Amino acid sequence: QVQLLASGGGLVQAGGSLRLSCTASGRTFSSSDMGWYRQAPGKEREFVAAITWSGVLRYYTDSVKGRFTVSRDNAKNTVYLQMNRLKPEDTAIYYCNVIDQGTSTKALYDYWGQGTQVTVSS
Repeated sequence: QVQLLASGGGLVQAGGSLRLSCTASGRTFSSSDMGWYRQAPGKEREFVAAITWSGVLRYYTDSVKGRFTVSRDNAKNTVYLQMNRLKPEDTAIYYCNVIDQGTSTKALYDYWGQGTQVTVSS
């Protein structure tokens, strides 16, 4: 059974930083593109960032460009999201997922796990 565990969230003041981690179990994701998503209260889940299996290409939604950096360590089957200069509007539950092959932002699995809560205070 595939499991994706996001961790590293917390409460931070605006302008602060957090580093999220996504650890996968049940299969190896070293050959898969991986993505980060988030869901704010009362809003639909949205794409945040993605990284190709090799780590060469990275994609970001416009609102986080220049502030967030996605990376991966295939040896550890882990993907990271470094979030700098956080804003209150970044407050959400953050999830990771495999990117559906042939797309750059669409999640593959319907199961999202618990995610990790990020709260940015003003």
